[in-house]
Amino acid sequence: MASGNTQTQGWQAESRRQKRGVPEGLWQRCPGCQATIFRKEAEKRLGVCPECDYHWYVPARERIAQVLDEGTFEEWDTDIHPTDPLGFKDKKAYSERIKDEQNKTGLTEAAVVGSGMIRARRVAFGVTDSSFIMGSMGSVVGEKLTRTVERATQQQLPLIIISGSGGGARMHEGILSLMQMAKVSAALAKYDQSGGLFISVLTNPTMGGVAASFASLGDLVFAEPKALIGFAGPRTIKATIRIELPKGFQTSEFLLEHGFVDRIVRRRDLKSEIAKAIDFCGK
Repeated sequence: MASGNTQTQGWQAESRRQKRGVPEGLWQRCPGCQATIFRKEAEKRLGVCPECDYHWYVPARERIAQVLDEGTFEEWDTDIHPTDPLGFKDKKAYSERIKDEQNKTGLTEAAVVGSGMIRARRVAFGVTDSSFIMGSMGSVVGEKLTRTVERATQQQLPLIIISGSGGGARMHEGILSLMQMAKVSAALAKYDQSGGLFISVLTNPTMGGVAASFASLGDLVFAEPKALIGFAGPRTIKATIRIELPKGFQTSEFLLEHGFVDRIVRRRDLKSEIAKAIDFCGK
């Protein structure tokens, strides 16, 4: 009888123990198909859903690791920092917003630039990151990209820019931001005259002033599958012109069909496709 009571008490004590939950961060939900994906499986696939092939956001540093040969990236212009030339303020001061974005992302600005190797081919390289004020183009972003284009011209390097910018010219800096579209485009015109090869890679999202300037000026324009690419967003356009938009409007597949991009390249193939293009063009 005593033995039975002991077993019952042991079972009750066991049932009162706190149940072990699933560790946080082990799973993530796909923004495309809403499936729950094992995070390590997604990371192994470079941030691509194994169910629907949706290419979700990856930060700038991760893109650098995916595209450039390991240990070859040399970052340029790390000493350029944004300021608040207009004393802009909305819900918070722009100077405070910049500090918050820097703390959140670990970046000083929305663009990271430098040089590195792609399959042992040296290139000038830039990437914009939508997590930093939607990758919008402020004075520092424009200056970094312009200097990268100029170095590529001087050193006769192929130029690769991966755009992940959901914002256009950054309103917080007014005309100083807007002029960056023309400045980067002018540098690209000189680069083109020197015989350089510019490969522009469009990712989700590439919108606004970025799409309307340097992102569209590549000798070759690659895009990731199902990326949103355009100037104004589809909801804004629909509300303005008040007509039903075509199916898939402003997706990379729609733009490929209409000649806006040259090829849709899956993330796992991007490094090899860039290397092939460099070889094919004799650069």
